[in-house]
Amino acid sequence: MRTILLTILFALLLSGRSVFAHDILVVQSLQVKPFDEALRGFRSVCKAESISVVVSGAPGVDVSRTVREARPALILAIGADALNRVKKIRDIPIIYSMVLNPEKIAGRGKNIAGVNMNVSPGKYLNLMERLNLPNLRVCVLYDPAQTGNMVKNIRQTALAKGIDITAKEVHNPKEVPELLTRMKGAFNLFWMIPDPTVVTPETVEFLLLFTQQSGVPVVTFAGKYVDEGALISLDINSFDLGKQAGEMANKVLDGTRVSELPDSEARKAILRINRKVAQKLGISLKGI
Repeated sequence: MRTILLTILFALLLSGRSVFAHDILVVQSLQVKPFDEALRGFRSVCKAESISVVVSGAPGVDVSRTVREARPALILAIGADALNRVKKIRDIPIIYSMVLNPEKIAGRGKNIAGVNMNVSPGKYLNLMERLNLPNLRVCVLYDPAQTGNMVKNIRQTALAKGIDITAKEVHNPKEVPELLTRMKGAFNLFWMIPDPTVVTPETVEFLLLFTQQSGVPVVTFAGKYVDEGALISLDINSFDLGKQAGEMANKVLDGTRVSELPDSEARKAILRINRKVAQKLGISLKGI
């Protein structure tokens, strides 16, 4: 894997060399394992020449200008910060990966498409059904400004499956404890979605303690919360997320317009289970 520093990039640009022409420029938010895995997955299916720039150490750099001077055939943005840095570019195809809520960052530009970090609601709901809880009643807390579209999709999917979803709006993390306390007994499963207003260290601590005391299992999006007391999580597979982005990039490089590509969700998920919590709550995992 070839990762270069921005200082080297600028030196090459100033020297007049076009190092990215006809190739892919990877703009990566952070040098962390999940993002590196996504890039590895991307390069496993997209064999076009690519070179990467990690932007976490250069907050004041105008990446948009750098990209324009570099003239790549396609940009891969890995992470929310990377997408935010390149979103104003309109004349170069942009594929994103490892971004949680891309529509909040870049909308749906004609030259932007990619794979978000969400596992489809259907997979979560199928998993919940397999827990065989009597009269399944699911609670979701969300901030409309953060995950309104996601919850709309959840509601539609649940309605089609005949699952009872109670989704309550939260506009400040401080509202979470009081709202959950008022709703005690109104649900028998809590679905923790990746909403930054709802999910904070303080709210998660309260939520997990409250649900354990109430005998309510928590289904969540990250394995670290399973370690802390949630029952089950569906984690994304970073490598496969990168592969999905690579497959999209191949189509673009073969002549498909970005506007013709649908935005995608993670197609694979890693199931994590806290069996001690299942035993404590008396939940059978035979169907999982």
